[in-house]
Amino acid sequence: MELEHPKTPSTPLARLTHWILILGALYSLYLVLHPFTPLAKAEIPILDIVQLQRSTHVLFLLLGGYLVSFYLPRKRTLGAWVYFAFTLIPLYNFLFPSVPGVTLPWEAKAVGLLYWAVAALPAIFPRLKPPADLLAALLALFPTLYQLRFFEELVYRAVLPEPWDMAMSFGLIMLVLGLVYRLLGPVMPVLVLFFFSYNLYADLFPGAFRGSRQGIDLLLGKTFNETEAGIYGLITGVSAKYLVYFTLLSGMIGALGLGKVVANLALALVGKHPATPGRVTGLASVFMGMFSGSGAADTQFVAALTKPLYERANYDRLVAAGLVATAGTIALITPPVMGSIAFIMVEILQIPYLKVIIMALGPALLYLTAVLAFNEFYSRKAGLPPVGAELGMSRRAYILRYSTLFLPILLIVAMLYMGYEVRTAASLALLFFILLTYLDPTLRPKNLAPIFQGLSEGFRTLLPIGTAVTAANLIFAMMVISGLPSKFSQLLQQVSGESLLLATLITAIFSLILGMGVPPTATYVLTSALTAPAIIALAKQNGIPDSAAILATHMFLFYYAVLADVTPPVALSAYASASVFGTNPLVTGVYAARVALAKYLVGFFFLLSYSGTALLIVPVLENSPPGAAWGMILERFFSVAIGIVYLSASAAGYTRRPLARWEAWALGILAVFLFAPYGPLNLAAFLLGLPFFRKGLTGARGKP
Repeated sequence: MELEHPKTPSTPLARLTHWILILGALYSLYLVLHPFTPLAKAEIPILDIVQLQRSTHVLFLLLGGYLVSFYLPRKRTLGAWVYFAFTLIPLYNFLFPSVPGVTLPWEAKAVGLLYWAVAALPAIFPRLKPPADLLAALLALFPTLYQLRFFEELVYRAVLPEPWDMAMSFGLIMLVLGLVYRLLGPVMPVLVLFFFSYNLYADLFPGAFRGSRQGIDLLLGKTFNETEAGIYGLITGVSAKYLVYFTLLSGMIGALGLGKVVANLALALVGKHPATPGRVTGLASVFMGMFSGSGAADTQFVAALTKPLYERANYDRLVAAGLVATAGTIALITPPVMGSIAFIMVEILQIPYLKVIIMALGPALLYLTAVLAFNEFYSRKAGLPPVGAELGMSRRAYILRYSTLFLPILLIVAMLYMGYEVRTAASLALLFFILLTYLDPTLRPKNLAPIFQGLSEGFRTLLPIGTAVTAANLIFAMMVISGLPSKFSQLLQQVSGESLLLATLITAIFSLILGMGVPPTATYVLTSALTAPAIIALAKQNGIPDSAAILATHMFLFYYAVLADVTPPVALSAYASASVFGTNPLVTGVYAARVALAKYLVGFFFLLSYSGTALLIVPVLENSPPGAAWGMILERFFSVAIGIVYLSASAAGYTRRPLARWEAWALGILAVFLFAPYGPLNLAAFLLGLPFFRKGLTGARGKP
């Protein structure tokens, strides 16, 4: 999810914000170098202790986030009242803890109340926002300084925290949720507060969800004092260990002006054709996805680039906006730089990132196939004129001249293959991009200012993503304390009647609905905690080996969390595309869903059988002999790719001729049969679909 960058005046506060963002970026980059510097022997806690590295990272997110928020517009919505109301529940329990033996001095209560006020009151009193943002940035220092001072003692009193431990914990939670509310809206913080409140009043819930009531002291103690189970746990670590380096990479590419060159490479590759705008959209989205890992940012950039092409080719505006919105989301699953979910999966499953890259490769290519196939059929049906772009040189010369920009991406993959840390590979790639730019006279900036701008913009881009990840860690921590995941998994198994098909269908719908309100990261964290155990168990019962069941389940959840970003009514990529094309965001979302209908089915068939997991490559390679594994992989990819072509033709209503309505429906049904992991059914569906691609056989006649 992207934060809009408002134009800020050149004031002392704006300059301070700029340099704090740069400092946050430099701190992260220095951590990569630190083990090789003389300071490594000095044993400086914020440089050597992982927990304090994460604490310092969150501090920079809060400092930069609240200072950036100062320039964002003030607004009050219905969601603001809901968020405010939910903050009252932990506030009441903090001020009046109904736990035997737990009493807080009035000073600690006053401090907690102050943190709550700066975080929550501006939601319903927007006029308070500017001063509250500045005060919040100042208050953000104290929980980090407190943890730095008492780090060792805090670890030993996680279950029985001191009063000031509770005050700092409460203050930090309020600040994180207040910033998430300002940057992303009310849904995510309300979700966190719901799970927090569930722990406080679990005994009041009905049926299977009834649980034991937890004291406010336990919740605050484990949140702030615990090392891996609290707010600075492994999910927050994803932001500090992975995401910051890739957002810095993306910010640097933008500041150095390389995005336009990468987009022109896509133009050079596709040439002049009626389908050129859609082809450029698909390729440019993949190219930018290699660098950005942000669906909304990718969509915004590609939309601005391709809009003139779409207009010259006379594309329907809604179709154009839908194509761009759908293609933009591919950034979240395009290796090697993917969305935050990929890194959370690495931490949860404790697997190499390279393995996730390989598993994401197939779905990403099939997703791209769906976009390109629909575009081809639509452009032919509409009889559009061919369009191209002037590059100032021949297409071949342009490709040879600037294809070196992909060398840093190859460096990342090579270093991951050799076993280097992800952040080391990303940092070296960032340096490589800078060197390539300054060594090329046609790309070289006039001074070093773009480097600092890239660091600032990269860390600014991280703010909404990093705070959302930190909030997701809070959700995870609250669910672990409550034991809710096991209850939900049991309920899912009961509701689905032990049917893997029904369980995956329920989970897919749950994920899409959840994604309407929260970022893909939170969707994945919730669904992986609540539904993964049940799905894995059912997959094993259906003959899928253990490791294949685990990997396929998490990739299934990853994939559907990403789809939420482009599924109406709340679709960030659709909003980004609509803002450029001037279309209605909701209608754009509907068109985006229609453009690549196949994307909703591809992930669904990861799990229905062992052969279905072949789309992810790794599960079958790990559990079958190479010959059998590659046979399954090729068969699945061929069947699904043909199914995507059939379904795209059905959605466009055109093959080599216009299709009658019944033909479009019939072809769509045959496409679904091709997705199902069953060879004889795939072959029959393939053969039955071929006649629809013959000219003038049975279809509607007349001019397209």
